[in-house]
Amino acid sequence: MTYEQYLDEVTTLLTEMFDMSDEDAIKHVMRAQAADFFTLHDDLPEMRTQERAVQDAKTIFEQKNKSRPHTPPRQSGKRRK
Repeated sequence: MTYEQYLDEVTTLLTEMFDMSDEDAIKHVMRAQAADFFTLHDDLPEMRTQERAVQDAKTIFEQKNKSRPHTPPRQSGKRRK
């Protein structure tokens, strides 16, 4: 499959496997692409398989759900009495 078809397949898998909306799936695939997650896929057509698309969808979903460090809420500059 072409690189574009591969990205579409990963997006579709995110919606099917993880009940993600199309909008969210597209957003996460675009973020992964911007972070060079798919760079080798573009260069090496043999990486663009259905099995690899399933694996990549799982990886993107797992990265999306990693906990972020807790940041306490910002407090206003006013002091309580």
